[in-house]
Amino acid sequence: MKAMLLLSLAFLLLTGCAEKDKLDDGSQLINKNQFVFAASGEFKPFSYVQNDMSLTGFDIEVGEAIAKELGLEPVPKRIKFKGIVEGVKTGRADAAVASHTINEQRSKYVAFSDPYYYSGPQIFVRPDSDIETTDDLKGKEVAASKGSTYADTAAEYATNVKTYDSDLTALQALSSGRHNAVITDFVTGKEAAKNGFKIEGRQLIERSEQAVVLPQDNPQLLKRINGALEALRQDGTLKKISEKYFGEDITTKPE
Repeated sequence: MKAMLLLSLAFLLLTGCAEKDKLDDGSQLINKNQFVFAASGEFKPFSYVQNDMSLTGFDIEVGEAIAKELGLEPVPKRIKFKGIVEGVKTGRADAAVASHTINEQRSKYVAFSDPYYYSGPQIFVRPDSDIETTDDLKGKEVAASKGSTYADTAAEYATNVKTYDSDLTALQALSSGRHNAVITDFVTGKEAAKNGFKIEGRQLIERSEQAVVLPQDNPQLLKRINGALEALRQDGTLKKISEKYFGEDITTKPE
């Protein structure tokens, strides 16, 4: 009997799965009165750490607005970006509001909400660079954020891809003279350029949709979050948060 208990405990520790509270509508939460959502804190202005070590940024305010709409206490939880999908899958957070691009690979492991903003990968270079399009990336050294779809995009066009813990550190390296280019979210690159980084945007490679990440076994919570996002879109909250951080609305689907 003791051996069986030890095996069970070891299994739980290895999987990292957490027991959740099941609510009346069938949705599950780590704590029934809280919305625990993951973000990296590595992705200014989407999520970053303040002097008091609290998280703030566009994603954080969207997560807090979702929690409020659900009647729950918002609890942002910092997890490194490359580990967020696994963290949500294994129950370390109820969801992630962390600028995840909807794609087929991630959809094998987690569920996505409706998009809460629209973006796309763009090539960023130093101002004196002659790189303009993806064709110019052949034979070049391209940097991107570890575990991101931008690293996957970079690998489609360049054989020499360097990865960093965050998009900002990759852009900092580019600005200081390292690498030939960075592929990242066009909003992030534009904000970095406005904040003194010696970089310029070149080709916008494609459009993408960013969404909340949830476990696949929590369809009722997904339904509730989609309802909250629609309410926040209709009452102008998403637009207001976007304009606060970017000076424009990135939450409305481009024509």
